[in-house]
Amino acid sequence: MAATLTRGLSGLLRPLSVLGRDCLSPAVRLPQTAGFSAVVQRHVSRPLPAVHTAAPLQQTGLLKRVTPLIPSLMLQPVRNLTYYSLRKGKRKSVKSVVQRFLRLHCGLWVRRKAGYKKKLWKKSAARKKRLREHVFCNKTQCKLLDKMTTSYWKRRNWYLNDPYQKYQDRVNLKV
Repeated sequence: MAATLTRGLSGLLRPLSVLGRDCLSPAVRLPQTAGFSAVVQRHVSRPLPAVHTAAPLQQTGLLKRVTPLIPSLMLQPVRNLTYYSLRKGKRKSVKSVVQRFLRLHCGLWVRRKAGYKKKLWKKSAARKKRLREHVFCNKTQCKLLDKMTTSYWKRRNWYLNDPYQKYQDRVNLKV
């Protein structure tokens, strides 16, 4: 039974068939009643031995074939910070931070809740109201956002009828 199982899955379990049951160390040795999943789980974290073949292997994985069609599949969202611009050699702010967040003079950053514009037709009125609220970023996020913007965005601005005026200065608050 085991020989038939490993012969059918020889590509998947090649390291198991090479090792065999007798050469396993006592710490890794499994009881005879151990199932197939236990054997696989024990050997998932082990590195695969090098397989030498005459011809180079062609990578025909599904991900390799689909990636050229959907380039965003392998790309993670990145908001790179420009330390030195090409024109003036100055540091640049990340545009998405400036568009999505507001910095208060006390150093806190304010943002909208995630998904406040998405699929509103399926959300209840109470949930839509909660999503329209503004929330403060935590200390780690504030530090990161400060690093991603220039001093221009950190200066104090005075606006007529500013709704955030009462939040600009905070007392007894460490950021």
